[in-house]
Amino acid sequence: MQFKDVIGLTDTKQHLIEMVQQNRLSHALLFLGKEGSGVLPLALAFAQYVSLQPPANAKPAAGGMFGDEAPASPPPMHQTPAEADAWMEKQPAFGKAAKYIHPDVHYTYPVIPKKSGDKPVSTDYITEWREFIRMYPYGNAFDWLQFIGAENKQGNITAEECNDIMRKLSLKSFESQYKVLVVWMPEYLGKEGNKLLKLIEEPPPNTLFILAAENEDQILATILSRCQLVKIPRPETEDIQQALMGRANVEEGKARQTAGIAEGNYREALQLLQHAEEDWQGLLREWLNATLKGGPVAQIKWIDEVSKLGREKQKQFLRYFNHLLEQSVRIRVMGVDSVALPDNEKDFAQRLNKIASVSQQQVIIDELDKAAYYIERNANGKMLFHALTIKLLHIIQDKALILAE
Repeated sequence: MQFKDVIGLTDTKQHLIEMVQQNRLSHALLFLGKEGSGVLPLALAFAQYVSLQPPANAKPAAGGMFGDEAPASPPPMHQTPAEADAWMEKQPAFGKAAKYIHPDVHYTYPVIPKKSGDKPVSTDYITEWREFIRMYPYGNAFDWLQFIGAENKQGNITAEECNDIMRKLSLKSFESQYKVLVVWMPEYLGKEGNKLLKLIEEPPPNTLFILAAENEDQILATILSRCQLVKIPRPETEDIQQALMGRANVEEGKARQTAGIAEGNYREALQLLQHAEEDWQGLLREWLNATLKGGPVAQIKWIDEVSKLGREKQKQFLRYFNHLLEQSVRIRVMGVDSVALPDNEKDFAQRLNKIASVSQQQVIIDELDKAAYYIERNANGKMLFHALTIKLLHIIQDKALILAE
């Protein structure tokens, strides 16, 4: 993984390179960003960049990159991510790093037991891991667990994995001056993660931890306090559009529309393309008609229909509704020419303005966001959409904005 493989985030890439060049790197970094923003690809690219730094000429350096003493071999100077990529390609170990087999770069991620009684560690799934990050670098934890056949099993970063981390990082580096550990989804570390506290706080010389996370609230506070935070923003809509055109061969108009709905989430953009044949607008029209005109029988029929959709499709539908609401607000404030939507969606967005005020639309957006959050955490679809239908009815018909609280 190189910096050019990470969509957008130019300023963040530049900041990371400057941290290395100026010896301002912490021993433990927490890359924190929303799903689909590129947290994992950026962590992988940065780990590769660090691992390819030239080894010390004599004995191991006492500090250097981490702001202590000057390194035995100062890092080569790179002004831009493109220069760093070009330099990496010339390094002898680049082939190993690009295939994720560099001996000084280690990976930790959630896993499941292969059979009852197993105490799994990440290396049990290293072949699957390498394939996954090549195929789905913007995938989330759900994608990964399905990729390894978890089905309904809960993934974990186990106590055995923590012991294995301590063992691997106690060894000398093989080829690089630095040992790097990438921990993807540290949210899956239970209390066992406290085993790593001393190692993170006082690591062996020239050891770098990179934690790649999406939910700060789910990370052990004791680990958070020992990491330097690097916030990863979502890529710009234009960056997502260009990536869809260049990587997924999507025509410009469709790429622009999809990127707009995805709102900086590249994984979501790919999911939207995968389900492009879905008639989300028709489903939404049925929901509003059942909610506002049809009564309980029509509502229950619609809820039964939507509850049969998979979790990903339910999230797609909610995100589509959210997108139309946001565009309808934009139309109200800036005019119909301010949005780039197909005519049928533009008309639908204008109709939404007729049934709900801006404040009501904002409340609905908040409720849809919460519903998507609960779906990600395995909420019962039928119960969730039943409750959401009742809220929607009261917000629009009775103007009961208090429900947002």
